[in-house]
Amino acid sequence: MKTPVDAEGSIVGCPACKGTALRKDGKQYFKNREPRQRWWCLGCGRKTIAPIVLAEAEFEVTSKSPLEDTPIDELIDLREKRFSRRTKYRQSQDLINIKMPSNAPIGIVHFGDPHIDDDGTDIAEIFQLVEMIQKTKGLYAGNVGDLHNNWIGRLEALYKNQGTTAKEAWRLTEHFIGQVPWLYLVAGNHDLWSGKGDPLDWIMRTHPGVYDKYQGRLNLCFPNGRKVRIQCRHQFKGNSIYNSAHGVARAIRFGQRDHILTCGHIHVSGYQVLRDPQSGLISHGLQIASFKKIDDYADRLGLEDNNIFNAPVTIIDPRYEDSDNRLITTIFNAFEGGEYLTWKRSEYESASRRRKRSNVSAKGRKKEVGK
Repeated sequence: MKTPVDAEGSIVGCPACKGTALRKDGKQYFKNREPRQRWWCLGCGRKTIAPIVLAEAEFEVTSKSPLEDTPIDELIDLREKRFSRRTKYRQSQDLINIKMPSNAPIGIVHFGDPHIDDDGTDIAEIFQLVEMIQKTKGLYAGNVGDLHNNWIGRLEALYKNQGTTAKEAWRLTEHFIGQVPWLYLVAGNHDLWSGKGDPLDWIMRTHPGVYDKYQGRLNLCFPNGRKVRIQCRHQFKGNSIYNSAHGVARAIRFGQRDHILTCGHIHVSGYQVLRDPQSGLISHGLQIASFKKIDDYADRLGLEDNNIFNAPVTIIDPRYEDSDNRLITTIFNAFEGGEYLTWKRSEYESASRRRKRSNVSAKGRKKEVGK
């Protein structure tokens, strides 16, 4: 056993039994002063922070460097502030309010996993949808994650099997994100492989939409007081061979009372519409497939092709109640959805003009009666 020495190099012993069988036993902390070394005597079993000096050190260091570590009080205060900030952030992300400009119907194209750099991805379809969104008034976009393959570690070797380099993949991703008005964008498992230094977080800094690594909950607030909640995740827990939308449907049945719930990840399509018997709220659950239509991994495992839709559109008409099936209309073909939204908005505008003319006529009749 080593001879116990203190910070000055002096040999120390137990103040009770004068023995030298001492072992360091952590630190004793005090408020507003430096911590003291605690010792445990293996001879008599006592603990002390004030051992006796049995032999002075042969030399003395007169200029010691200050402690490099943060003092414990400052460290505790720092951790408290950090927890407070994270709590406020988490609470702010629970339900993010988005103020909509009018009561006109809107549409959301929910993009499935793009994997935009993969050779098996229909990139032409992606940018046809982008063009359609740009031309359609009131049409927004959402994405459930896995924007590109983002191979890392041992998987990085897979870049040799595709025609797009890692640098080109990030260029495509950034260009794609910048082309449409995103209401939400959720990072998938491929996106999260980037680690703490998340490039998507940096890319999304100039976009008004909601970006989150795991999930997002939006509360669309319309001027007439109608509020429509959207929950988006890369994946909801649960799978079933009988129902491809089992995960998102399970979330609804177990209490996720939102109007629209979307997810991706498993590259299959599924849809469930469920009604809460207490409130009458109608929830639309969408399991969205991928734009990656040729998949060697799926072929090797013999997985069935269940890609029915990879960009469904939900049309929201805030003139209707939560229990009315006209509040949200789901259309699996995005281009048909865009056309339907255009008709809905023209019908809304026509109705608004009729109301205005009716109000003007009513005011005119009142004036005539007043005369």
